[in-house]
Order: sequence, then C-alpha cells, then structure tokens
Amino acid sequence: MFKLIKAIMPRSDNFFDLFEAQAHKAQEAAQTLRAILDGGPDTADKCTRLSTQEEEADQISYEVMQSIRRSFITPFDRSDIKALSTSLDDAIDQMNKTGKTVMLYDVAAFQPNMRAMGDRIILLANIVADALPLMRNIGAHSSQLHQMVGEISRIEEQSDQMYDTGLKELFKATPKDQALDFVIGAELFDRLEKVCDRFEDVAHVMSDIVIEHV
Repeated sequence: MFKLIKAIMPRSDNFFDLFEAQAHKAQEAAQTLRAILDGGPDTADKCTRLSTQEEEADQISYEVMQSIRRSFITPFDRSDIKALSTSLDDAIDQMNKTGKTVMLYDVAAFQPNMRAMGDRIILLANIVADALPLMRNIGAHSSQLHQMVGEISRIEEQSDQMYDTGLKELFKATPKDQALDFVIGAELFDRLEKVCDRFEDVAHVMSDIVIEHV
C-alpha cells in the first residue's frame, strides 16, 4: 500500500539538478570575486557581474524551496535539503557582500592574503561542485564524500591562518593617520573569511546527510 501511495503522490527528482546549478553558480561567483581582488579599472563592472550572479543564485534557491513544498517524496530529509541549499546560497551572498564592500569604499588595491583567500574560495567552490553530483548515490560515494568534506575543512583552516596573518600585516603597514584604511581592509578580510565559513557549513550539511544515509 505504501508503495502505491508513493507512486501516485507528487514527487520531484530535480533537487540534485538544482543543487548542482547552485554549485555551478558558486563557481562562477568565486571566479568573479577573485578577479575583483586583482583590482584594475574594471573592478566596478566585476562587482556588478557578481551582484547579477548572486541574484541568479537566489532564484535557484527559491526553486529549491518551491520544490520542497511541491514534493511528497524527497531524496533526503526536507530540513537537510533546505540547509544544503541555504548554506550554498549564503556562500554566494557573502561573496556579493564582499563586492558591495569594495564598491562602497571604492577599494582599488588589495592585500596579497586577500588574493590568497580568493584562491582558496575558488578551491572550495570547485570541491563542492565536484561533491554534489556524488550525493545522487551516497552509498557508493560515502568514502569519497567524507574525504572531500575533510579537504574543505583543511582549506578553511588555511583561510583562517591567512586571515590572521593578513590582518597583522595590514595593521603594521597602515600609517597611524590612515586608520580608516585598516578598518576597510579588516572588513574585507572578514567578508572573505565568512565566505569560507559558509562553504564549511555546506560541508557540514553534506557530512550529516552522508552519515544519516550510510
């Protein structure tokens, strides 16, 4: 009887397509963010592009929430689906907030550790994009997924170190009569660190899902 009910009730099999679309958008946004950190005369254009990518990501996240409401059968717990989509969306949102900070303060030059953190953000986005298709068959890929989660945590720890080192170097290099420059730089470092934190949130959700289904 339960099989019959499952067969006739609405279900959606597009969750994984949506997750992968979100991850692809995160990759695009990470590349744009990294380009922003190179500076240059087209920085404003790059920030605008990042804002557009964030809006596109919001639309995908909205589609995930709509699919949750429409579907009787889901690939895993609804709260996990929501958490996974939300954490991905939050990572892209933090990237866009970094771009908005750049625009707000008209930042033209960036610290080396900011660019290094941007490189790590690209790595994090790529790992997530590689991991999500494996979630279609968790049982067969549980070991690989655990390894990828561990790699995300390792890269996030690297970003923590770059954050600390970058702040110290920025403080030492900023003249006392230009304290605002330090405040702005510190805010940028904080934004970049929050991007990395949100990707670690994605990893934690994936890990929880794997544990529940293996």
